Amino acid sequence: MVMPTEIEFIYDFGGPNSWFVHRALPAIEAQGKVRFRYVPVLLGGLFKATGNSPPMMTYGHVAAKVAYDRLEMDRFMARHAITGFAFNPHFPVNTLLAMRGAVAADQMGCGPAYRDAMYTALWQDGLKLDDPEVWAGAVAAAGLDAHALAAGAADPGIKAGLADSTARAVDRGAFGVPTFFLGDQMWFGKDRLRDVVEAAGG
Repeated sequence: MVMPTEIEFIYDFGGPNSWFVHRALPAIEAQGKVRFRYVPVLLGGLFKATGNSPPMMTYGHVAAKVAYDRLEMDRFMARHAITGFAFNPHFPVNTLLAMRGAVAADQMGCGPAYRDAMYTALWQDGLKLDDPEVWAGAVAAAGLDAHALAAGAADPGIKAGLADSTARAVDRGAFGVPTFFLGDQMWFGKDRLRDVVEAAGG
């Protein structure tokens, strides 16, 4: 039996394009040729380390570019049969708590359920996840232990783990999300998803 090829998915909940990728992955993985390993980073940390900035800050004044990006979102959703997207009214949302929670959730063995909950809360339900009470409510609504995850997110080891993961991504050339690595090769952006899957033999 041939094992699926692993692709690293560098993500932060705060990027809507990461949500699109997250929603597209189950159907891709179901084909059995590739599997994705989620690697949490802090998007703000990537931006700071690389001198990058959020797209809406860079070209938000260019109406044609904003309109085209929305067109590409619609095309991506149609290609992957994705529904339910709603732009978060609180955008940009500080994801420090949510991403530390992601590291804690991976260690506690509930990473997939936690990721689903956070992505749904941000890009479908429009919640303000940088409010600790709102975050805890979203975690609990998903049937997860909000108290244990909050304690984990506050642990110095978890905080260091997220910082280290972000630094490693920067060292490998990442400057935003979603970023994919196949070995040492990097692809950036949701529109490169097909390319990295094809390169992996999927």
